[in-house]
Amino acid sequence: MNEPRTAMDAATRRRWVLMLGTIIAIGPMTIDMYLPALPTLQAEFGVDTARVQFTLSIYFVGLALGQSMYGPIADRYGRRRPLLVGLALYTLASLLCALATTIEMLIASRLLQALGGCAGMVITRAMVRDRFDPTDTARIYASLVLVMGVAPILAPLVGGQLLGISGWRAIFFALALFGAGCWAMAYRGLSETLAVRGAPIRIGCVLRAYAGLLGHRRFMGYALAGGLASAGMFSYISGAPFVFIEVFGVPAAQFGWLFGGNAAGFVLVSQCNGWFLDRWSPDRVLRWGLCAHAGFALLMALAAVTRTAGLAGVALPLFLCVSALGLVFANATAMAMAPFGTQAGLAAAGMGMLQFAAAAIGGAAVGHLHDGTAVPMSIVVAGCAVLAAVLLRLLAPPSRGG
Repeated sequence: MNEPRTAMDAATRRRWVLMLGTIIAIGPMTIDMYLPALPTLQAEFGVDTARVQFTLSIYFVGLALGQSMYGPIADRYGRRRPLLVGLALYTLASLLCALATTIEMLIASRLLQALGGCAGMVITRAMVRDRFDPTDTARIYASLVLVMGVAPILAPLVGGQLLGISGWRAIFFALALFGAGCWAMAYRGLSETLAVRGAPIRIGCVLRAYAGLLGHRRFMGYALAGGLASAGMFSYISGAPFVFIEVFGVPAAQFGWLFGGNAAGFVLVSQCNGWFLDRWSPDRVLRWGLCAHAGFALLMALAAVTRTAGLAGVALPLFLCVSALGLVFANATAMAMAPFGTQAGLAAAGMGMLQFAAAAIGGAAVGHLHDGTAVPMSIVVAGCAVLAAVLLRLLAPPSRGG
């Protein structure tokens, strides 16, 4: 049985947020730590850029597929046990990545890694929704960003150092160790939060439930807004190593500082989210964040196309574009999940599927459009940003009180 929403004192809440944030950090850790190694993997396996970037895109595909399973499972069997199973699978898959001898084996292992790691993304969001109302949920998500936000700052730095000292395999051994630590922490520190378990899982019922989500206009508005913003961010993540290392000549060991600076901006702005929520609704703050994100993305695309100011012309608006997402993700998630109670797992999974399906498409587009310039990455990021703002306006227009 779960504890009442009012039963969590401040100290317990901080400890709980720290544990959930660490588990969610598996996502950015797994994506970001091996980014400095992408050019190295291309050379070692003797494949083209698109093939290496597919190791990132397949991870997004796995996240989308896996979340479709964990949502109904977590609503039926509880949050804790599926989380532990997923973390165990993630740890094993990380070891397989480290032992890969071909690009095909690495791609398959990355898929398994995603299928395990996405348990934390779905189930932690559902656990927050189990305990808090929409406004408090947005605050908790912002707190989770602060904890998990350390990962994209440190991960590429650590990955670059491991790459230089021990090679790319050491990166995946480190991820396996991190996964094992998260499993032990969840086993010892997280209790069940689902009060009433759902009906037995039937494929037809699950499909109808997902169809219901697709037909829920406001859910789709918020979910697509957050998903397309994520797609833009992951398009940047997919293209950044080649743009900054190969196009602008940033050393691989120093790439992490540039990447980490963008992550730091995102974390800093996400912490301002609480200040905004004291004054305005999550819906209004979300719309402001999306407008800023789209505006800076368009500036970046313009600089890339016109080749204005070189590295600074792309890097500065990109920093502002990524930072603005600190006002987007927590509020989009909170608003999308607000109408769902006992189906929080399903809603979290549905949002995750849309998010990472879009991310997979965006990442693949950057790889296939690769032309030795910053233009493909910039154009895809800007397109996703503008489309996110437009679809939110069309599917979930602002209420008069929002």
